[in-house]
Amino acid sequence: MTTPQGARARARMEVTTAIKDEARRQLAAEGAVKLSLRAVARELGMVSSALYRYFPSRDDLLTALIIDAYDSLGEAAETAHAAAAGLPSAERWVAVCEAVRHWALAHPHEYALIYGSPVPGYAAPDTTIPPAARVALVLIGILREAFERRGLARTPVPAGLAPEARRMADELVPGLPPEVAVAMAAAWAQLFGLVGFELFGQFKGVVEDRERFFRHAAAQLAHGVGLVFP
Repeated sequence: MTTPQGARARARMEVTTAIKDEARRQLAAEGAVKLSLRAVARELGMVSSALYRYFPSRDDLLTALIIDAYDSLGEAAETAHAAAAGLPSAERWVAVCEAVRHWALAHPHEYALIYGSPVPGYAAPDTTIPPAARVALVLIGILREAFERRGLARTPVPAGLAPEARRMADELVPGLPPEVAVAMAAAWAQLFGLVGFELFGQFKGVVEDRERFFRHAAAQLAHGVGLVFP
């Protein structure tokens, strides 16, 4: 038997989902800059004061959408990694990178929200950090496993970069060498640069077979972080 508290919780969840779904439709049509609580309420047939009980401000709604997007992308990466279990490290790396690309192509407006232009006046709170790290943690886990099993090919960093490389290793990838931390940061930026270039039309007239091109580029990133294909 459903309790009154359970019914209220379910109803609140349903309304919250409806609000976020409508907000995503507005993101697709107008972009994050024009997202409006009043417009969302109007489309749902709600008064603004009722919607404010779910999301007190536009920034609160944006934060919820950002967390959902990061979690969805992270889940895609984790699922791809699990499906590639047993494959060599470099192949699992490529599988995760391809999952990121496929998710972005399927969710272009959500990708733009988290990796596109910043929304003026909005500052993401710390609650977005754990979901934002999910893809990176999958890739770092691949590197850590490879390093512990048989090591990674490493490219020395310039002497002037050594202090920064050590800081990055200590803070971002504890237990891995500084060279790996630098390579991982570069690969991370290149991965999302590749996805963003494709998604936002920068490859038009340049790259035609984008799926094969991306797979090759992801393999090059694997080489760059020290992973070796069998």
